[in-house]
Amino acid sequence: MSDNLNILIMGGDARYLEVIRKLSNEVAKLYLIGYDQLTFDEKHVKQTTMETVDFGIIDAIILPVAGTNEDGKIETMYSDEVISLTEDVVRQTPNHCTIYTGNANAYLKNITHDKQLVALFYRDDLAVYNSIPTAEGALKLIMEQTDVTVHGSNVMILGFGRVGKTVVNLFSSVGANVRVAVRKSADIARVTEMGLTPVKLEKLEQEIVGMDTVINTIPHPVIDADIIAAMETSTLIVDIASAPGGTDFAFAKTHGIKAMHALGLPGKTAPKSAGRIIGNVLLELLRKQKK
Repeated sequence: MSDNLNILIMGGDARYLEVIRKLSNEVAKLYLIGYDQLTFDEKHVKQTTMETVDFGIIDAIILPVAGTNEDGKIETMYSDEVISLTEDVVRQTPNHCTIYTGNANAYLKNITHDKQLVALFYRDDLAVYNSIPTAEGALKLIMEQTDVTVHGSNVMILGFGRVGKTVVNLFSSVGANVRVAVRKSADIARVTEMGLTPVKLEKLEQEIVGMDTVINTIPHPVIDADIIAAMETSTLIVDIASAPGGTDFAFAKTHGIKAMHALGLPGKTAPKSAGRIIGNVLLELLRKQKK
């Protein structure tokens, strides 16, 4: 148990309602900032503000999946209050205070340089668990955005990492004609072993012809103007890689191809399940922190 810890949650989306439920019985006090539009019955939960919270007693700060923007602003779905995490705020916390976030940008890394910063989505376990609602969210989005069944359609999936593998498994299981664009020879072998068609990324421009949907999981530029120009205008691009994605969205628009940067799919399509995943990992980490 972690019931002697004072935890502060700053902002968050629907996933964090489940995180709050999971943590509320495990900590001495769970402080919330950015939830003033909601009420909570849990006895260990206390709603507070940036002006009234005592940062000197906080053992851990939990930030939203996106962390902060480059100015320190934090996403709040359940409040109109503008909240930010600043270096001054971080300095007010005890030396042992740990900051938990989904992703960490340069600003967040800089202001927490003398604290322990844990980026949850860099962990293999959470990334793999989270790939399940991500893949299901991509499937739901594609079903809504196309006028053909996924079964029997031609789907090109870019990347075969933690998210890519789950996406490949899901789309192949529902009957799509899946091709997987990869670089490593080991990935080519694994895709072939699965009975699917591997494509070398450097050959993508030639192989992209005839695809109904292209799903990108690679978080750096891969779908450039040449590749987009080789697509039929009916092709749908769904980029689920973290910002800024791997697609030239501006060129896709001018070329008449619909390209969507589908960020935060777990929070939009399965927030309760995604919240449980985050909450379980946080509980494990907080128990270790207590020790």
